[in-house]
Amino acid sequence: MIRVLLVDDQPLIRSGFRALLDAEDDIEVVAEAGDGREGLALAREHLPDVALVDVRMPVLDGIGTTRRIAGDPALAGVRVVILTNYGLDAYVFEALRAGAAGFLVKDVLPEDFLHAVHVAARGDALLAPSITRRLIARYVAQPHPDAAPSRELASLTTREREAVTLVARGLSTTEVAERMVISPLTAKTHVNRAMTKLHARDRAQLVVLAYESGLVTPRDP
Repeated sequence: MIRVLLVDDQPLIRSGFRALLDAEDDIEVVAEAGDGREGLALAREHLPDVALVDVRMPVLDGIGTTRRIAGDPALAGVRVVILTNYGLDAYVFEALRAGAAGFLVKDVLPEDFLHAVHVAARGDALLAPSITRRLIARYVAQPHPDAAPSRELASLTTREREAVTLVARGLSTTEVAERMVISPLTAKTHVNRAMTKLHARDRAQLVVLAYESGLVTPRDP
């Protein structure tokens, strides 16, 4: 059973999402919150698998909520998916950098919404190749003061760097394995080790770190 927390200041939005989720046999909405502070408290109380968090809220916004969840060892198993009305904007990008596993636009089709919850619960990032390209084009190419230190990059093996590069270009684990001519399990191992060394919470953060650190650039083919 996938346990979901809804955090959005619009009751109508929450009720619509809850109706979709409650109709699924393998999903349970464990709690709802109208702002990030309440959502954070409920996350600590219920330990959901997935927290659907609006990016713009009163009291504590989605960025702050995501940062606190990602920084709390007790909430290490909670996957934050950012909800937005505006598509990819600076707020969403900052939430991804703060530790969100991905994001959804609120007018997403119901089947895509439910698929996203399952994907996040499995521990995968909601970053399709097209989304990765937009991240690169609009935000990641800009320098950031908190880029990954070169010492951590130097700790990656050649194969780990190759795997990270392919992930940053939007390839799935299966596609990374095919490109590197290795098994999907080995590809996943390379990616997981790189995430550990770069202190990335998930693949979404790994993509951001890969570009911010200069390991991959928007000009790379």
